[in-house]
Amino acid sequence: MNSEIELTILMPCLNESETIELCIVKAMQFLNETKIIGEVLIADNGSTDGSQRIATTAGARVVNVPERGYGSALIGGIKSARGVYVIMGDADDSYDFSKLHSFIYELRNGNDLVMGNRFKGGISKGAMPLLHKYLGNPVLSFIGRLFFKTTIGDFHCGLRGFKKSSIIDLELKTTGMEFASEVVVRSVLGGLKIAEVPTTLKKDGRTRPPHLRTWRDGWRHLRFLLIYSPKWLFMYPGLIISLISFFIFLSTEFNFSYVRGVQFGPNAFMVSFGGILGGIQTMSFYIFIRTFADKNKFIHEDSVFQKFLSKFTLEKVALTSLFSIGIGIILFFYGFNVWSSKKFGQLSSIDEMRIIAPSILMILLSIQIFFTRIFISILTV
Repeated sequence: MNSEIELTILMPCLNESETIELCIVKAMQFLNETKIIGEVLIADNGSTDGSQRIATTAGARVVNVPERGYGSALIGGIKSARGVYVIMGDADDSYDFSKLHSFIYELRNGNDLVMGNRFKGGISKGAMPLLHKYLGNPVLSFIGRLFFKTTIGDFHCGLRGFKKSSIIDLELKTTGMEFASEVVVRSVLGGLKIAEVPTTLKKDGRTRPPHLRTWRDGWRHLRFLLIYSPKWLFMYPGLIISLISFFIFLSTEFNFSYVRGVQFGPNAFMVSFGGILGGIQTMSFYIFIRTFADKNKFIHEDSVFQKFLSKFTLEKVALTSLFSIGIGIILFFYGFNVWSSKKFGQLSSIDEMRIIAPSILMILLSIQIFFTRIFISILTV
């Protein structure tokens, strides 16, 4: 038999003296029953209740991770793991470490990441707060599936297995609870082979409050998903704002005072003017982030995006911008002539806007687009 350690059962730990021994016993039971050459590894994150001593006495190996945070503890534990595969889970006895058969089966079948799904396996009464069960986890998992085109049903299950080398190659960074999301997102973006298995969640065995903070950690998960999907954070909102603002702008420009009972006056005209500029600026941020991410292999390259950039070279954008600025200047002087034809008398505010606003908008957008393309050229040097 190959003496190489096949499996590391990894548990992050911060003051889990009430439950850690039982978790280790169950993990050892699984290794003995399945004849798997493995180890139980505790990534201790600064426990002060004697968890380290209890873990060592129970037969586990303990590695100290000084940097605080759920993600920090797991990153340190993964790096210290000796197994080809790692199955990680919380040390609060909410997961049964004696029943990891489906995880090791999927890992041996070539999957890089095997996610547990608590909604398919069953959630015991009182094991998960109602806010987490019916709002937090389902909503964040839905957003994750929508943003990253994956079928994973439970993004935040604490019990999951993976091939150590595959996860190490992802160079995971997050130090808090959002580490759970990062593992899934980076695995999907990295093209890893992913499977999902039903997992049972029962009420944990500790008496102290959980480390998880509902709103703080929920926001950190959502923020991470948005940052890793700039289309949803910048591109789509910017496009929607620009289109709506442009519709209002045209309606006012061509004197469509009423559209389906809604009146567009000078105030709506000014708001639409700002909305167009703001929307285009927001889409520019998407282009900046997408270019930087592609350049640094942060996420997979988008062939459509790269084709778009290759067609709109700096030279083409510069010539187009100069042409548009020229038209804007001509329109500006046209408006000035209209004013002079009325002997520089007083015009209604809406008439002034209809004459001057399009010219100013063309000039400002042309300048903005030109400098956006310059900055992209700097990023791609």
